[in-house]
Amino acid sequence: MAKAPALLQSLALRGLSATHAQVFAGVRLVPLLRDAPRGDLRIARRAYEDTVSVVKLGDGTAYCSTYVPHALVVGWTDDGSPVASYGAALAGPTDGRAFCKQCRGVQLLHRMVRREARGEDPAERNRLRLLPQHLAMEGFLAQHFNAPEIAWSEYSRRAISRGLDPRTEMSLSGRAIPSLEDALRIFEIHEGQCGLLLFVGELLASVFVVSHPDDYRALHRSLIEDSYEQTLLHAARHNGDSQAFAHSFDAAQVGSLDDLRAALGRARAEAGALHVDTAAGLLGRPIAAERVYRAGPFSLQRFVTELDPALDNHIGEAIVRDDGTLEYAKTYRLSAGQVRRARLLQQLAAHGWNLDATAAALRIARDQLIRRIDGEGFGYLIAEHVLKAALKRTR
Repeated sequence: MAKAPALLQSLALRGLSATHAQVFAGVRLVPLLRDAPRGDLRIARRAYEDTVSVVKLGDGTAYCSTYVPHALVVGWTDDGSPVASYGAALAGPTDGRAFCKQCRGVQLLHRMVRREARGEDPAERNRLRLLPQHLAMEGFLAQHFNAPEIAWSEYSRRAISRGLDPRTEMSLSGRAIPSLEDALRIFEIHEGQCGLLLFVGELLASVFVVSHPDDYRALHRSLIEDSYEQTLLHAARHNGDSQAFAHSFDAAQVGSLDDLRAALGRARAEAGALHVDTAAGLLGRPIAAERVYRAGPFSLQRFVTELDPALDNHIGEAIVRDDGTLEYAKTYRLSAGQVRRARLLQQLAAHGWNLDATAAALRIARDQLIRRIDGEGFGYLIAEHVLKAALKRTR
């Protein structure tokens, strides 16, 4: 059995090249081209129509979202041969069922990542359904989810028995981002395009990559259904139009169509490299990755960047070939508030949820830490009399 590829240390565009961007108002799309798609991994969309979706995680917990517009169904072959007749067969109904008789419009999805069939036919067996972005968000929310291992007297009974149950985060639909829907509608899809870098108000909003140009063409408009953090709405409204990078040619160096073609290729490569540089807040950054599923010669992983408040921070998922080629990726930009909350939980967990030790590590007073916990929406973790006393001493 082939050795599973190593966990990602950083997100790199291996197997892809960026080219010149297209700009509409505050939206900049940088196409990612794949020179030689292999065809042994294909991705298609499966729509969901339910208002609320609940995913059983298998450990007694569940992930709930009020917005799951679609899943992605991944098909692959083990021997490198092309995936046959892919896409049209994926328009069938979902495999969920009503969550309860009283909860109309609630879809129960049995796994965040689930093999579609287990029969003898390899074409059916090698098919995987995943919930894009939700796979990464569930991992992000689950960080330090458990209750304190020591029943510290400062914590509420709820914290001791249930931990961070529930932990919630808010996102925007792409339809809330000004100009994004128009940009996706009017922008040209390049020959060989298998992905893009999406910038909103000059902030990197998302990286989206699939394995095959035909799949990208079918999924291009699905970006409007993705989730985005709320800072992007402000950036799109107030940062002005995205910058369009112009390139000039030296007419003296162009004496034939071949010269013009070569000059155009250099210009596209330079523009692509420049756009990739502007995505350095994610690309090339150290990430912590977790393997979620092994699919033949491919590995599905989810990841989070190091949570540095001074930098852009992202979560996401990726499918990587054994040789390191990036076959699929979808990322989500974290807001400053999400980063603060995650870092606070990291510090608490690292110090055994001991308030005094955590406050000392953060170089703040114990009461300041309690107020910070409350201010970040985790006040329910602290015993009521402790929280009231800390808040009273600040007045």
